[in-house]
Amino acid sequence: MDPIVVFTVIVVVIGLMTLIWLATRYKRCPSDKILVVYGKVSSAKGIGGLAARCYHGGGAFVWPVVQDYSFLDLTPMSIDIGLTGALSQQNIRVNVPSAFTVGVSTEPGIMENAAERLLGMPTKAIMDLARDLIFGQMRVVIATMPIEEINADRDKLVLNISNGVEVELKKVGLRLINVNIQDITDESGYIEALGKEAAARAINDAKIKVSQKERDGDIGKADADQQKRVKVAQAQASAIMGENEAAVQIANSNASRKEREAEAQRLATAAERVKSADALREAYAAEELAERQRAKKEEAAQTASILVAAEIDKKRIEILAEAEAEKVRRIKRGEADGILLVLEAQAQGQKLILEKKAEALGKLVEAAGGQPQSAAQLLITDMLPRIVEAQAKAISGIKIDKISVWDTGRGADGKSSTANFISGMLGALPPLHEVAKQAGLDLPAFLGTAGAGLELGEHELAPAAIPVAPDTQNLWQKAYTWALSNHQSLLAFDTNKDGKLSVDDVSMAVAKAVRWARLLGDEALQWVVTDGRSAARTLSWKAITLLPNAASLQISPAAPASAADSGTLPVGFLQNLQG
Repeated sequence: MDPIVVFTVIVVVIGLMTLIWLATRYKRCPSDKILVVYGKVSSAKGIGGLAARCYHGGGAFVWPVVQDYSFLDLTPMSIDIGLTGALSQQNIRVNVPSAFTVGVSTEPGIMENAAERLLGMPTKAIMDLARDLIFGQMRVVIATMPIEEINADRDKLVLNISNGVEVELKKVGLRLINVNIQDITDESGYIEALGKEAAARAINDAKIKVSQKERDGDIGKADADQQKRVKVAQAQASAIMGENEAAVQIANSNASRKEREAEAQRLATAAERVKSADALREAYAAEELAERQRAKKEEAAQTASILVAAEIDKKRIEILAEAEAEKVRRIKRGEADGILLVLEAQAQGQKLILEKKAEALGKLVEAAGGQPQSAAQLLITDMLPRIVEAQAKAISGIKIDKISVWDTGRGADGKSSTANFISGMLGALPPLHEVAKQAGLDLPAFLGTAGAGLELGEHELAPAAIPVAPDTQNLWQKAYTWALSNHQSLLAFDTNKDGKLSVDDVSMAVAKAVRWARLLGDEALQWVVTDGRSAARTLSWKAITLLPNAASLQISPAAPASAADSGTLPVGFLQNLQG
């Protein structure tokens, strides 16, 4: 057999035997007994030690070797006390035979006394011990009471005996259950004499009471006869008086009845007349109310007819206005689509032009031996007359009949006033690079630098050079001017992502801005608004213009009509065109 299995079986058997042994050491206490555990026990608070621990009900675990247990019986014990010759307060010997019922106490603290003094004693020995204690206490109690009180006040006698005996019994662990005092006698016959005296006194008192009752009966009989005659006479007089008063009351009642009948007749007549008047007044009021209701009904009917007609006219006007608005919207949308087609055709033509220019520039670079710098010099040399012409136009509009200069000598810098005037006037002319920039050119470095800026390609883009409809000419002019001044806001149209805008890029932005500007009046059209930080919102144009910092936002149509309407434009661009 496997050693592990054997070991497991042995452990289980030992465990079961241990549990059975522990179960046998747990002792239960019946309800009619006290379980006393003695040996090595501790107090309830764990301080010091006790001779025994007592349990009434429940149970306790009794350790082997160091502890043991026993039971105290709680069965009541009846003890007859034949007390004779006990001296009273007057030194008269009395006999007080009585019966006491005692038992072992279950009160905490008293049980321990019983365990210490009564454990192991037979019942007869316990009864003898209790009898001795009771005898002694009864003699003490009787010695403190007069014989009259002993004989007459049995309750006080029992109370005094119980109080004295109870204290002594608790010392040995017992308690007094009942006291029954039997007949009390004395050897001298004093109690018997007291009984005879009481009996004679009771007899005499009874005789006196009988005589008094007989006397009271005779007096009462005479008083009753007298009261009878008086009452009869009074009753006869009262009867006659009552008859007379009744006759008077009958007469008064008849007179009052006739008076009330007359008054009731008068009131009935007056009430009938008042009721008739009230009925007429209510009838008149009802007729008046009916007339008023009829007038209100006619007025309501007339008002309803007028209101219905007005409401119908209102609905008709609203429907006509909505139809007219829809007609205008459709016309405008058709015009916008036409403009879009024109602009797309223009963009396509511009694209072809630019492609041809690019082809020509490529041939120019090829003719310059593949040197872009040399090609740029050739191109700028060809355009210098136009640049000079642009500078000349800056003062061509100034009309000067003559210039008079009064020269007062040399100034602080060594120049004359005339020289300073001439150089100042020339300084007022536009710089060459600025003129070139306005013409759409960015001069090379060997002609001096004009600073970083926006490149719009090799050729000037002027609104007048693009064929557009007459009603959109002003929009093109505004869009072109704004694009030149705010090129940083249009970098979204940089198709080749080189940080510069070509003519195609600017044309695309201007065309889209002009097309969108014509749609701003459509309040039904929704625009998607973004600021680059928060989530996009869909609003009408009127709501967008009310936003804080609206000009810096970007918008696009919520439902683009075509691919050409994709992308975004600055709100400020469209506000400029709208203004």
